[in-house]
Amino acid sequence: MDAPFTADALIRPWRTATLVASLVAAVELIALIALALVLLAKPLAHAVRHHAETAAFAPKHTAPVVHAKQQVVGKPKLLRSATGIFVFNGNGRAGAASAAAARLSGLGYRIRGKGNAARQDYASTVVMYERGYEAEGLRLARDLDVHVVGPLDGLKPSALHGGKLAVVLGAA
Repeated sequence: MDAPFTADALIRPWRTATLVASLVAAVELIALIALALVLLAKPLAHAVRHHAETAAFAPKHTAPVVHAKQQVVGKPKLLRSATGIFVFNGNGRAGAASAAAARLSGLGYRIRGKGNAARQDYASTVVMYERGYEAEGLRLARDLDVHVVGPLDGLKPSALHGGKLAVVLGAA
């Protein structure tokens, strides 16, 4: 004769079935997470890379920029021969500051010095002026055919060694 049915014998198969179903659900969840990571990893990596590149190449300074061809300012106070200029190489090319200084000297400007800029990745040449010498900066920009002119940004007037204008050479 069969063994009598006990409560423990009736519960045990359900407990085993519940454990097996839970284990299968956990394995399916892990598989779904892995599949989602595989499908989303590439687009997510591209989005993160694009955001990082945008942040890395964004302009670091937000000083106002004056376009030389649009600005109307009074006449320069200083003659070219009395206007001191410091030339910074911002494009990384060897000898660029010396060549630009020679060209400026040929135009009649006084060269106060030349050196490397803090960064070597300027895309275009920039003319900066000390406060009160905007007209001289615009004149220099016209002489060099430079389109970006603004006040000293990130430079102290003492860095110009007595000059009133700075030229930061860019790649273009």
